[in-house]
Amino acid sequence: MMGHAAVLLSLGHLLNDFYCNFLPILLPLIMPRLGLSLTLSGLLIMVLSITSNLLQPVFGYLMDKHNFSRILLPVIPFGAICICSIGFIQTRFMLFLLIALTGLSVSAFHPLGSTLAAKSAGKTAQGSTMSYYIAGGNLGYAFAPILLVAFTQTFSLTQLPWLIVPSLLLSILYARSHLTDITTVPDHLPAAPPRLCELFTNRAVLKLNLAMGFRCWTHVSVSTFLPLLLIGAGYSALSSGSLLTLFLIGCTVGGLIGGYLGDRLSHKKIIVASLALGILPTWYFFTHAGTAPLSLAALFLAGACLLAPQPSSVVWAQKMMPDNAGMASGMMMGLSFGLGSIGAALTAALADWIGLPAALLLTTCPLIISAILAALTPYPDEIA
Repeated sequence: MMGHAAVLLSLGHLLNDFYCNFLPILLPLIMPRLGLSLTLSGLLIMVLSITSNLLQPVFGYLMDKHNFSRILLPVIPFGAICICSIGFIQTRFMLFLLIALTGLSVSAFHPLGSTLAAKSAGKTAQGSTMSYYIAGGNLGYAFAPILLVAFTQTFSLTQLPWLIVPSLLLSILYARSHLTDITTVPDHLPAAPPRLCELFTNRAVLKLNLAMGFRCWTHVSVSTFLPLLLIGAGYSALSSGSLLTLFLIGCTVGGLIGGYLGDRLSHKKIIVASLALGILPTWYFFTHAGTAPLSLAALFLAGACLLAPQPSSVVWAQKMMPDNAGMASGMMMGLSFGLGSIGAALTAALADWIGLPAALLLTTCPLIISAILAALTPYPDEIA
């Protein structure tokens, strides 16, 4: 049973990732208006990922040293205002700027939310609280496409600011809670805290982060370009949004199952097995993209296998960095997705040459590399 704090933080993660996933659905509407190529669209995705993902470990590191809990109130509304202003922009520069600012709010919330979730949970409920927190974000990310498609088919982009309201209501709930009284600084600081450069030279951590980066290459490519692939194949915007939602619901289910099994079996085995099992359904869908039952099942399973490793990767990283839990979660939930988005930008550039269907089919290759790297990464118990 989730506590009051866990519910509020899960709702915050839901809204945070809900706004973060607006861009893939808005891209088909923005591209013709501003004359964006697939390459420029990929660069836009990379800007969002750099600001929303690659900076998470930095925010996490700072939050491990200084109390940032007060920014819980404005951080989600700030991102909502930025992304919901996209209907008013007229230049590519302003588009890139708004997307970068949206990413900054996302980057600040993730390590903050995970740290507060861990601290507000009892010692015997750490795993379940983190699983619910991650599931909240996955649900927001999953339902953003279908809800935003329905909204844009009824209203113009200049009506997007109405979607800011839920973030303001949640901020009021945060103000009335005691979450901002919880400090983000660890309760027991080490005598000599490791420097940032030392943490980034931990070979085991870097190897795990690289493995998750290759996993995220596939995940980000699918979640970003699936609507464009289906619209290009003749499907409606509603159908493409529905299939993206199906993929992301699969991600949510996979994350919950992966976290549950990781606590009871082995985090490393769950990660390696999930990555290996995800290769076939991902390949099948991109060779049979559409709404046939087997294609839909493959898309759902691909999402489940791609996100099943995420909770276990956070636990694994925190075991290797026990005095920097905020930075550890930032690396697994942020830096890995940033690395994956750089790969997604390469996929977009390749799509301009060989076509989007072939480029997306090739994103099954990073999954193979990811599984191998994860298998070669020592778990803390394996380190002599």
